[in-house]
Amino acid sequence: MALRMLLIVASLYGAAGVILLAAGAHATGGQATTAGQMLLFHASALLAGATGISAGRLRGAIAGPALWALALGVALFSGDLALRSFQLGRLFANAAPTGGLLAIAGWLGLAVAATFTRR
Repeated sequence: MALRMLLIVASLYGAAGVILLAAGAHATGGQATTAGQMLLFHASALLAGATGISAGRLRGAIAGPALWALALGVALFSGDLALRSFQLGRLFANAAPTGGLLAIAGWLGLAVAATFTRR
């Protein structure tokens, strides 16, 4: 179930990324484009990570939490930028940097999961 949820989140990130890139191209500009890029790049990473766990290439006990940290970090980062781009305020103070740090931690966790896989 957890892998299925990651696949659903990745798919939603892909859709949201395309929407924000379109908005950035037609209306709002830089921050929407950056948010869209973050979502699209990380949608692929979430799909690959879930596939890696399923195939036994990533240690699930490490990779699962790392992928959720990555997903949460990207949601915070992109969500904050998207709100700003549409002049709707912010998620909360320091949401984007917090999201960025969570995303970095997620990537590092994936490196550890790949290093200590059983195969």
